[in-house]
Amino acid sequence: MQRTSMLPCLPGFSFDKNLGRTKFHKSHHFAKIHDGVYYLAEKADTTVHSRYPAMYPPGEAQEIPSWLAYDGQRLMFKAFFRETVQDRWKITYQIRLVKISFFLEDGTMKIVEPAVDNSGLEQGVLVKRQRIPVPDPVKYRYYDILDLNVGKEPEIYGRVYKIVDCDKFTRQFLNRMGIPVPDPVDLPKDPSSETQKVESFPRQPSRRTDTLGSFLKYDKQVLRFYGYWDDTENLYGIVHDLELHYYLADNTMDIKENVEQNTGRDSGPMFVKRMKIPKFFTELQPIGAEDPFTVLNVLSENRMRSYYIPDPLNTGKVSVDCYRDNDLCIGAQIDVFGRRIVITDMDPFTKEYYRTMYGLEDFTPLPQPGRDQLGQQVERYIPPYNGFGSYEDSLGNCFMMIPKPPKPDFVKFMRHDRQGFNSHVLRFRARMISKIPANEERQFIIRVFLMDDTISIFELAKRNSGFLRSPFKKRMPVKLPGQDVFTSKKPEYYRPQDFYVGARVNLLNFLFKITSADIYALRYMELHCDKFPRANRKLIMKKLREGLQPVYDEFIQTYAPPKDEAEDNIQVVEYDRFKEAIERFMGDEITEHEMITIARYYSSHEKIEHRTREYVRNLLHTELERFLWNNLDRLQEDLHHWDRNRTGYLPRESLYTILRGCRIPVDVELLNSMLDHLRKAEDGKLDYNDLLQFMNPKIDPLPLIVPVNIKTALWWASEKEPDCGAGINWNEFVKDLDIGAEGNATERVGGEAEVKRLAPKEN
Repeated sequence: MQRTSMLPCLPGFSFDKNLGRTKFHKSHHFAKIHDGVYYLAEKADTTVHSRYPAMYPPGEAQEIPSWLAYDGQRLMFKAFFRETVQDRWKITYQIRLVKISFFLEDGTMKIVEPAVDNSGLEQGVLVKRQRIPVPDPVKYRYYDILDLNVGKEPEIYGRVYKIVDCDKFTRQFLNRMGIPVPDPVDLPKDPSSETQKVESFPRQPSRRTDTLGSFLKYDKQVLRFYGYWDDTENLYGIVHDLELHYYLADNTMDIKENVEQNTGRDSGPMFVKRMKIPKFFTELQPIGAEDPFTVLNVLSENRMRSYYIPDPLNTGKVSVDCYRDNDLCIGAQIDVFGRRIVITDMDPFTKEYYRTMYGLEDFTPLPQPGRDQLGQQVERYIPPYNGFGSYEDSLGNCFMMIPKPPKPDFVKFMRHDRQGFNSHVLRFRARMISKIPANEERQFIIRVFLMDDTISIFELAKRNSGFLRSPFKKRMPVKLPGQDVFTSKKPEYYRPQDFYVGARVNLLNFLFKITSADIYALRYMELHCDKFPRANRKLIMKKLREGLQPVYDEFIQTYAPPKDEAEDNIQVVEYDRFKEAIERFMGDEITEHEMITIARYYSSHEKIEHRTREYVRNLLHTELERFLWNNLDRLQEDLHHWDRNRTGYLPRESLYTILRGCRIPVDVELLNSMLDHLRKAEDGKLDYNDLLQFMNPKIDPLPLIVPVNIKTALWWASEKEPDCGAGINWNEFVKDLDIGAEGNATERVGGEAEVKRLAPKEN
């Protein structure tokens, strides 16, 4: 509380001037201390003229605020101060260099001492940025540019600084302001830095050998040698197979003995641990012999006054000659603690090292005596299979006391596991071959799982046939017939290559004939024709070329179809006639699966659709009506959410994910059939607007039908025979057949047709 000089200092005669005030901010007034420098003042300068004269006449100078005119500009001075030191020997003071910064925009200052390594001082910012007041007896005044110059000694918070130099910008700025700047002043000598320049020796000099360079150059580089130690002169002695490792990083060696199995000797321990092996061994070295220097005891009678120093002459030190890399080569004999070891060979890295380092080229290995008698392989006897469990389960009892379950081929399992629509399951339709008439009409589905070569059989029983529509045999590996069961030899099982159209297989004493295969099986076998030779078109064409070569003329004259001028002279032959021709001339040399492969490749692409679009749409509307589903608006929102660009097309996988996410209450087989009948773009994407029209019962409504079993109605086994194409392109087939007599036969057929065509005109 401030008092008024007009009133006496008595109770009741004093009052607070801030009573009733709500704003206590400082006004933005600048007081002019000298030309070009302004400071933030607490009160406005009411005087007309400042205490420093202006450089410009009144009214001509541009009034620019100092915080804008001098933004980012500061004056830099180099200075030092002397600090008294009391606890250092022969040093009473030290000189510390600092940098004084004066900021022109607001008149603040900062003092910083540059950091020096290993100085032992807390260096850095000594005085943070602020306005520094001038010490007594001057009051109410701060340091400005008139108080800072080369040669001046400003006192800042009780510490006197001597300014010795300034930078180029500071010198030019002060000269333009009319302030002369003297020349730089020499720094005084610092006693502390002078003592550090004197060379001094440590009281305990280090005598350790510098091995860092060798470690960095040869780290993880090991020379490997192979040799032996012949101990046959002793009783029960043998030839020991040894392996020597030489470490280039520290010139040490270790020796390991390779003990073969079933030799009656323990394996695993090292023959010689890692160490420097001396060339001539006489006795064990005493403790401390490997230390880098010797310690001398001085004045040891009085324990309190005694001290130890290292021996600079290494008195009594015995030098030990150890093996180096130049002592090791093929044929060298080294003495390892009384054992003579012969080196016979080395690894490729070691050979390259000696070729580069020493220029050696001959690395012929030496024979090792007794090598054939070491570790003879003993054939393991496996008892015959006893019939309990599978062969693999019983085999586990022969190798360990506590048998473990057999491990499947995990790599094959991961490679042939189900991946989206790729099920890796080959499905075939077959019929049973039996002497019983009722069994010959039984139809079966044989599934071959590629992940583990297991087989499952499902029976497709007709209605009122006396048989059930149910699994016939569970999924399991099936052995090939005609094998001896109770033997130690591992049995052979059916593989996927054994199944093809036309094959006869004996599965668990039931004889089946494969009559057809689904589209996935045919396509998979054609894509992997290297594993399925009966689906390899090149091999089949080679077989046809060899078989039809002698009877090619008769084959062309009999079965060549007439040309159709309406379709660009493309000759098309029906599959039944093509099959008849191949069977007539090839006989049993070609299977039905090979004929199907050729027919599929040369198909005229006139496919017959067994499940029409209307039939699948009728089934879909029936199922949606059964479950009272009418959420097409939500489905349309989800489709637009996936199609941000509103192209109207989405991939098949995305549509399948959306339909499953919206929980459409229909079977998966029906969803896939619906996606098969949607319009496609050139890039393979499906039109989801066609999907919405397909599912909308209000657009082209169809009469509902009686609900059926979707899995049975849409399963591939319920279809007709796999389509091989409505016709076969005869021209492409004959062209790829590439038989020499093709030209003559074609000309002969063409000539006969021309004679028949021209005969009426001539008559």
